[in-house]
Amino acid sequence: MYQGTLIFATGNANKVKEVQVLVGDDVQIKSLHDLNHFDELSETHDTLEANALEKAQFIFEKYGQNCFSEDTGLEVEALNGEPGVYSARYAGPDKGADDNMELLLKNLEGITNRKARFRTVISLIIDAKEYRFEGVAEGHVLEGRRGAHGFGYDPVFQPIGYERTYAEMSLEEKAPISHRGKAVKQLVTFLKNF
Repeated sequence: MYQGTLIFATGNANKVKEVQVLVGDDVQIKSLHDLNHFDELSETHDTLEANALEKAQFIFEKYGQNCFSEDTGLEVEALNGEPGVYSARYAGPDKGADDNMELLLKNLEGITNRKARFRTVISLIIDAKEYRFEGVAEGHVLEGRRGAHGFGYDPVFQPIGYERTYAEMSLEEKAPISHRGKAVKQLVTFLKNF
């Protein structure tokens, strides 16, 4: 069993909380802010896998601490997989989640096929060796927003088998069924058998 601290290469406190709920108490998840690192990490690649690895490698090399990073994309079938790897900056580099959702809903106006999936790729580096995990959540994009929880595209994404959006679920409800939750479950299983 891996014990101790893992740096999650993010400054997003919501993501850290989501992962800590899944990991439990044996492993302490710390964010970039705990390292006094407040700069955005580079995401220059056109795949989730390459972006996740780039961020994890950067943190491991700079701070010498075991760490993991993830990259997540919302892939909408009718938009040929957009926004995908560009989900966080879909409406532009200086725009936020509201702008991204607005653009997505605008681009889907009049389109009946709302099938989409969230995909998360985690790159874990322990003692300079990389391990990779992936989680997918199938669902569809609603025509408007619902719910006040979560972040990103949560108010417009309804997972298959549920009547509520991610944003209408508590963190404890969302975490195990989400794309990130599924990837983190694989990470947790790996750490328990490490």
